[in-house]
Amino acid sequence: MSGEHDDLIRNTAGIARDRDPGAAAEQLALENAIGSNVRALRQRYDLSVTELADRIGISKAMLSKIENAQTSCSLGMLARLAAGLDVPVAALIRGADGEREASYTKAGQGAEITRTGSKQGHAYELLGALRGEHKRLECLMVTLSEDSQVYPLFQHPGTEFLHVLEGVMDYGHGRSVYRMEPGDSLILDGEGAHGPTRLIQLPVRFLSVIAFPDGT
Repeated sequence: MSGEHDDLIRNTAGIARDRDPGAAAEQLALENAIGSNVRALRQRYDLSVTELADRIGISKAMLSKIENAQTSCSLGMLARLAAGLDVPVAALIRGADGEREASYTKAGQGAEITRTGSKQGHAYELLGALRGEHKRLECLMVTLSEDSQVYPLFQHPGTEFLHVLEGVMDYGHGRSVYRMEPGDSLILDGEGAHGPTRLIQLPVRFLSVIAFPDGT
């Protein structure tokens, strides 16, 4: 495709335009995300710059500018790129909303915390906690030993996920009792009374992940 046609695409059709050096950080983040995603998808499908440019009807130079975040894409251009890569438009702007919070804990370095069951010999290691836009997520490693007592009266807002790593126990929730062995999982409504009712093979270690609702 000729340079004249390339100028026509950018300036007259408004498909893309050279980036404003004074563009806001949000715009630059969007352009960087689009460029990175287009390049990654092109390489995933084993397409050269020339092949993808021909497929969507723009010049190789224009596609290079897009991949290197040197130009701003219109919605029309995003649609053409998405069609050429056979992905939704959303796939091209993924990651443009900036960094997201994460919680990382090395093995054995989780903080020991006190919970309701601590007085009954339940040991809690905090593996991570994250407060998102609409909820709080808390992840615990729970260890039950010979000093631990059964205590089936925990109640809290939200939903809890349990996954047994070691040992065997019976775990109650409301009127039901579940035999929990390594690899077993249980998801429960935290408002219902719950907890271990019988410790069968010690020690018992299980993951507890609680998603608290808004305002807790």
